[in-house]
Amino acid sequence: MMTTAKQTAALEPTHDQRRHARDLVMQYGWNAMSYQILNPGIEWWFSEDGHAVVGYAATSGYWVVAGAPICAPEHLSGAAQAFEAAARRCHKRVCYFGAQGRLADMLTIRGSEARLVIGAQPVWEPSHWDAIMKGKSSLRAQISRARNKDVRVVAWPAARANDNPELRRCLDEWLKTRGLPPMHFLVEPDTLNHLEDRLVFVAEREGQVIGFLVASPVPQRHGWLIEQIIRGNDAPNGTVELLLDAAMQAMTEQGAEYVTLGLSPLSRHGGTSSRQSPWMHLLLVWTRAHGRRFYNFDGLDTFKAKFQPETWEPIYVISNERLTSIRTMYAIAEAFSGRSPVLFVGAAIVRAAWQEMQWLWRKVQAARKERSAQT
Repeated sequence: MMTTAKQTAALEPTHDQRRHARDLVMQYGWNAMSYQILNPGIEWWFSEDGHAVVGYAATSGYWVVAGAPICAPEHLSGAAQAFEAAARRCHKRVCYFGAQGRLADMLTIRGSEARLVIGAQPVWEPSHWDAIMKGKSSLRAQISRARNKDVRVVAWPAARANDNPELRRCLDEWLKTRGLPPMHFLVEPDTLNHLEDRLVFVAEREGQVIGFLVASPVPQRHGWLIEQIIRGNDAPNGTVELLLDAAMQAMTEQGAEYVTLGLSPLSRHGGTSSRQSPWMHLLLVWTRAHGRRFYNFDGLDTFKAKFQPETWEPIYVISNERLTSIRTMYAIAEAFSGRSPVLFVGAAIVRAAWQEMQWLWRKVQAARKERSAQT
């Protein structure tokens, strides 16, 4: 029998609960998103025997799981069944967001789950990185461009990076350029207070922080998830490429066997679902085509693909229904937005309008200065 460690989002996790969840992640974490269950705002469910943990977000009617249950492989089926039973007792349905092959294959055997490909994540073996760079002159040129601008990348220990004001300033600059308000759950931007097992690489120029990269461990695969690549306002072209190159080189030296840049939503590299309702197909096509003002799906996919990943892993949404429903997708959107998706979209529209007004004002001011200079 299994029980919940937390019943509502109002309850804050204790230090012992966080330490227990971390210990399980570091022992059994296989899914690329495993370590992210330790991010702020994610609730935890523990098995009664303490050998399994599930990170999830409680939304209206659902428990949205971050990836998969974290436990020994032979206990995966039992942990999933017990977690789902706990959800039913709380009158909640369950969906797994960010599931990978291990959980997808196990749940497929049950035969009652809808499995929707939500995107894909690119994967590298770090020891092959040098060969990729040697064969990609455009990447070498970008890195040289940053170095010629006196950008250097330094690995910072967690103690220095933790809640560092320069990193936080850089993060705030980056967030202000995003089309959407900050999201949470598996894309939580504020991890600067939780860096104990993470790697942090910082781009500096003339003593100023202009960007940084954060990687979280994927212990069972002897690898890393590149969780964030942040670029500040003063970062020249090539800074992102230089950060990633430095991280790959360091991971190679550490003997890492697996690195991913994480989920590319709606990526065509993941293939398509074998079963999908016409409504869901139209929703995903429309989102990819018309959501660019707020989230550039194609741009992100192209950016990750230019580093020539050795493979792409499909990422799934899995739910206990015949076909993935709009209701399930609404619950996932609520988990990421932290509120009603309708209110979130409204806030995004207001934010976009404000950005457009700022851009227009800067253009007007620039035009005035130009006219003044000519007179």
